[in-house]
Amino acid sequence: MANHYPMPAYHFTVEWGGTNISFAQVSGLDILVETTEYREGASPETQSVKMPGRSKFSNIVLKRGIKKGDTDFFKWINTHQLHTIERRDIVINLLDEQHQPVITWRVKNAFPVRYSGPLLSAQSSEIAMEELELAHEGLTLII
Repeated sequence: MANHYPMPAYHFTVEWGGTNISFAQVSGLDILVETTEYREGASPETQSVKMPGRSKFSNIVLKRGIKKGDTDFFKWINTHQLHTIERRDIVINLLDEQHQPVITWRVKNAFPVRYSGPLLSAQSSEIAMEELELAHEGLTLII
């Protein structure tokens, strides 16, 4: 019998370049369709018509705990040179109990636009987290 419960958000993978990378959190899987208002001057209607316009994509934010010797985020954002940066396709899978993808988000031509290191505090026992924000050129959903 099929499971009809919603999927938990904690069981997921993120891949780039064929490598699975562990993350604590992924956010920004958003698509916004801009609207354009239009009204013809000869129209008997007083209101304008709304039409769909361009699609816009939110930046994706990846968060993970810092591990000794792992500087991939920092190295990637430092590939930036004048008008160029290393771009990568990203695959994000939401997994079921058998570790199989239920939904896959494919991110096209992602590149880092912001790196944030951890908040360091002598009064905290939290994990040191780093964050990478990615701009991209498209988000597709595969079910």
